[in-house]
This record gives sequence, C-alpha cells and structure tokens, in this order.
Amino acid sequence: MSKILEASRAGALAAPARRPFRLGGFVERESVFSWLMLTPPLLFLLAFLGYPFIYGVYLSFFNKEVARAADFVGFGNFVKLYNDPIFWQAVRNTIIFTGVATVLKASGGLGMALVMNQSFRMKSFARAMLLLPFIVPTVLSTVAWQWILDPGMGLFNRLLVVSGLATTGPSWLGTPTMAMVSIIMVNTWRGLPFFGISILAGLQTIPVDLHESATIDGAGTWGRFRYVTLPSLLPVILIVTTFSIVITFFDFQLVYVLTGGGPANSTHLMATYAYSLSMGAGQMGLGSAVALSMVPVLGLLLVLLTLFVRKD
Repeated sequence: MSKILEASRAGALAAPARRPFRLGGFVERESVFSWLMLTPPLLFLLAFLGYPFIYGVYLSFFNKEVARAADFVGFGNFVKLYNDPIFWQAVRNTIIFTGVATVLKASGGLGMALVMNQSFRMKSFARAMLLLPFIVPTVLSTVAWQWILDPGMGLFNRLLVVSGLATTGPSWLGTPTMAMVSIIMVNTWRGLPFFGISILAGLQTIPVDLHESATIDGAGTWGRFRYVTLPSLLPVILIVTTFSIVITFFDFQLVYVLTGGGPANSTHLMATYAYSLSMGAGQMGLGSAVALSMVPVLGLLLVLLTLFVRKD
C-alpha cells in the first residue's frame, strides 16, 4: 500500500509535460508579431537608404571617377569644395530657396486653410482641387510650368502683353534673379496643398467653445485668431514646417527640369550640384562629398527653427 502511495505522490510532483511547439501560437505573441511586421520595412530602408548612404560616405573620401580606380584622398574632396565658389553659391541658393519657399508655403497654407474652413457652396470640390498641385507628378507639372514661363509664348508674358502692363515680358528663366524667383514660386505652388490640408485638419480640432468664450469676452476676429486659433495651431504648424524644410532642402526634380541649375549656376542647389558633379562630370567622389555636406547644413536649419520656436 505504501509503495502505491509513494508512486502516486511521485507522479503528482513530476513536471507537467511540455506543450508541443506550434508555429501559429509563436507568431501570435505580441512581441514576435511586432518584429515580423517591422522586418520588411527595415530591410527596405537598409537596402534602399542605408546602403546608398554608407556607400556615399565611403566615396566622399576617395577620388573616384567613372571607369577609373578609386584613390583614397581623405578629406581632399572637402578641401576642394571649401575652395569651390560654385559650391558656396549652391549652399547659399539652397538656404535662400528653402527659407523663402517655406515661409511662403506656411503663410499661404494658413490663409488657404482658414478660407477652406468656412462654409460655402462647392466646398468639397474646392478642397479636392486644393490637392491637385500636390498629386500631379513633379516632372509633369514642371514641364507645364516651363511652357507657362516661356518668354515668347508663355502664359505669364502673354497676359502681361495683352493687359498692357508690359510691351515684352521678362525672361523668367533666363536671368539669375528671375530664375530663382521662378523656382521658389513653382515650389510654393506645389507645397501649398500640404500646408493647407494639414492646417485645415488642425483647425477642425479646435473646440468651438473656445471661440465662443473669446467672443463673450469681447474678442473680435483678429483677437480670436491671435489668442485662440494661432496658439492651438502652433504644434501642427511646427510639425508641417519641419517636414517642409526637409523636403524643400532636398528638392531636385523641380530645379533640374526647370533650369538645370542655370543660368550661370545661379539656381544650383546642393542636390543639383551633387548630381551635376557625379553624373555630369563623372566625379563620383566629389559629388558624394557635396551630398554628404548637405547633412550638417540641414541640421543647422532645423536647430535654428527649434531655437526660434522655443524663443517664442
């Protein structure tokens, strides 16, 4: 009898049998499922962003020409850029282009959002048309702008001549100043919907009670905008402005198709100059050094934006 009791106790104290491994149950774990979902985009980023970036950093320290062996030069490419006046002109153009276009898009997008937030007929159609410049492919819209800005048969100059404001229109893309004005204008036109739709979404989250309370306290239209609407929109405007600075800073297609960096390098941005050196002149190492130099310049712009926001 005692042997039977001991055997039963030993069976009760024995470790429970392990469950068989099931792949479905393993995948259903939250941590495992999260990593499985993250793996494809991470691999995509590593393949199409990480590898080109690392290879570009590698090339920037070499004198690499097309169809020739690479020679290690250390910081030689950066020394060449430091003494290159076209590079500094491209840096200046990039800062001016990014700064002016972002300010115009932010102010214009805010005004556009305020108008679209009102009630009027065909409001839904107007909001849909608002997205048109943003969804049209960049190259296609830029080719259309080439025709609009053409000095002979362009729409702008024809309107100036027909209205009697000028006998002959300006050469929009033929002079340095007008070419810079033109690319800023076209970039602003393309970027307005991004600001307008984003700020409009922020406007619709502001409680109506805040405006009613401000009206009861005696605030007019300007007072409600200054003390209620604008402070509520600042977080949205900051996020959208940051995205816009990054996108505008790296803008390549618009400038390359519209002016190609001309006339006389007056509209060369850092992105177009890097492409011109790499693909046009075959100086892969020097072009990579220009592209790598964009990182600290962009970082400086974002730091200045952050300091400006904190100051306010």
